[in-house]
Amino acid sequence: MGEQERLQRLEALDIDVYLRRGLRGPAAQAAASAPAEAAAVATSPLASAATDVQALDWPGLRAAVAACTCCELHCTRTQTVFGVGDPAARLMFIGEAPGAEEDRQGEPFVGRAGQLLTQMIRALGCARDQVFIANVLKCRPPGNRDPSAREAACCRPFLERQIELVDPALLVAVGRIAAQTLLGSEAPLGKLRGRVHEFGAARRPLIVTYHPAYLLRSPAEKRRAWQDLQFVLHTLRDGVASVHVEH
Repeated sequence: MGEQERLQRLEALDIDVYLRRGLRGPAAQAAASAPAEAAAVATSPLASAATDVQALDWPGLRAAVAACTCCELHCTRTQTVFGVGDPAARLMFIGEAPGAEEDRQGEPFVGRAGQLLTQMIRALGCARDQVFIANVLKCRPPGNRDPSAREAACCRPFLERQIELVDPALLVAVGRIAAQTLLGSEAPLGKLRGRVHEFGAARRPLIVTYHPAYLLRSPAEKRRAWQDLQFVLHTLRDGVASVHVEH
């Protein structure tokens, strides 16, 4: 395969190709075809985006989320749902994805489930604006379906940067999808509750609890959710705990 054809195929696959600054046309082709002098580098769009995101501050990150077209969800969203709360919170809640009301208002957890989450936060002795609330996805999946693996991968750099900027003492994964996505696990929620997990290279402590939408459908599980909240308080107070809550 000739070098020009290779570059055309990379471009067709939406893979960025970087050449030494100032080279265009025949000069660029000559540089690319000379291994000793070539400065062409092909990178995955997702990997390149992740690298760029890691350098963003809050305003830059918010702007990058609002402008994101990495996956097909940008075609159906009303707006992106960035996240809300204290940018230096000790406690960060992470849900699955925006719903219809969140898509309309641009804020996570604002419907009936959001009202219950606010009550859960109050049960911890905090106001909603004293924690940080975000989602794995920043755009609503049509019909509130589960996120695809690609959609979660596209949003992952944004979420990881939010976590780095907030630098919370504890993460709380809200619901099965959020927990499985963050932990890279297929275990059911019941197996993930009741212990402190570690997230990412920084090994941040993470606790799993029920999604408030599930609790609205299954109010009998609120007792176990309260146990999870007590576990959150215990872990915040005493550090990473070895105790388990009742399943």
